[in-house]
Amino acid sequence: MEQAILVRHAESELSARRAVSGDPRVVVGLTPAGEAQARELGRALAKDAIDLCVVTEFERTRRTAALALDGRRIPVEVWPELNDPRAGDFEGGPLDAYRQWCWAHGSRDEPPGGGESRLIVATRYAEGFRRLLARPEPSILVVLHSLPLAYLLGAARGDGISRRVELVEYARAYRLTREELCVALERLDAWCAAPTW
Repeated sequence: MEQAILVRHAESELSARRAVSGDPRVVVGLTPAGEAQARELGRALAKDAIDLCVVTEFERTRRTAALALDGRRIPVEVWPELNDPRAGDFEGGPLDAYRQWCWAHGSRDEPPGGGESRLIVATRYAEGFRRLLARPEPSILVVLHSLPLAYLLGAARGDGISRRVELVEYARAYRLTREELCVALERLDAWCAAPTW
């Protein structure tokens, strides 16, 4: 990999309602606005050479990629490592309640009902980004979720992994070179080895 183009999925039916959606078995489509965002992303990426597209197990990432790459013959792979966190009892409920719980607990704490801790999630994301670096394709589009993208961009800036992160804009492309991704991954790995919260 020489360049990664990383994008949060377009607006989904649950994200528009600010509801938690951490179970890929629950099919959640894009809103009409999300469909338009995904098509606009396709126009923004029209001149980019893309050799591979990586999506998660969630319908919202797959649909965003399908609309953005409409008419282009680009292989698509599904990588569960970059999935949104399992939210346990917060699944389907208000996003703000889930975020408040996460902000009030340590990185090793698991949300009740089978949720994933932030440390487990960050470790899983690091595995996905490491896998990305190992790919031979020069330019890879990755359509994923707000949290893995926020963690990676924060690490790339040198901000570290924060307990509180802002939601990433829908369907906006962020480009990282191999070197930038390597630096971000080193910082993410270092945090996973010694979490700060």
